[in-house]
Amino acid sequence: MSDFDLTGKVAIVTGGGRGIGLAIAEGLARHGATPVLAGRTEATLVRAAASIGQAASVQVADVAREPEVLALRDAVLDRHRRIDVLVNNAGINPIFRGIERTSLGDWQSIIDINLTGTFLCCKHIGQAMVDQGRGSIINISSVAGHVGLLRSVPYCASKGGVEMLTRALALDWAKRGVRVNTLAPGWVDTDLTHGLLEHDVHGKRLLDHTPMGRFAAAGDMVGAAVFLASDASAYMTGQSLLIDGGWTAD
Repeated sequence: MSDFDLTGKVAIVTGGGRGIGLAIAEGLARHGATPVLAGRTEATLVRAAASIGQAASVQVADVAREPEVLALRDAVLDRHRRIDVLVNNAGINPIFRGIERTSLGDWQSIIDINLTGTFLCCKHIGQAMVDQGRGSIINISSVAGHVGLLRSVPYCASKGGVEMLTRALALDWAKRGVRVNTLAPGWVDTDLTHGLLEHDVHGKRLLDHTPMGRFAAAGDMVGAAVFLASDASAYMTGQSLLIDGGWTAD
């Protein structure tokens, strides 16, 4: 199990205040990492860090704003002198509208956070990993980066972009010690998705399409995240782990 040991590693988790991000931060901490929770709402981050314990710290940052990503990177380097793991989890959920009713503002807000935010964090925080010659970037994608979803054009475009950004960047940095992979969840029951997943019609439709017959809990993403963050995946880059209950196998 030593390959999964993250002792001494510093891990930034964007969108780390709740849901999948918080579950991953907790899992990384259990394996010895020092998590830094990043997000836009300080109170949410502080509550999340308190639930993890003394190992966790917080940094307010909007990943779609380049100066704030730079400030996040610099704050973590000032505090810890290194960054070993970056989990690009911050994102916006789908807006379920046909493209004919999707405004440019709807499109831009999803692209800005889901794709541009991932780009900015990879560029600036990943550069610190390149400088130290070692690191693991985990971009949180979605089944929507692999297959289409109804009435979700901007979201699918953003997550498809994350998948291809990951593959291209993995090639650029493969010989520089930095691995870049994606973790692609299926439907995960969080406070942001619970209403949809409990809906009599839409929730049932989604559940019926999930071969395992249940939606994921945020904790179902932790094992894959720890694997990708650790030396257990040392020869893996440019790949996508689909944790989707069989959604894309159907």
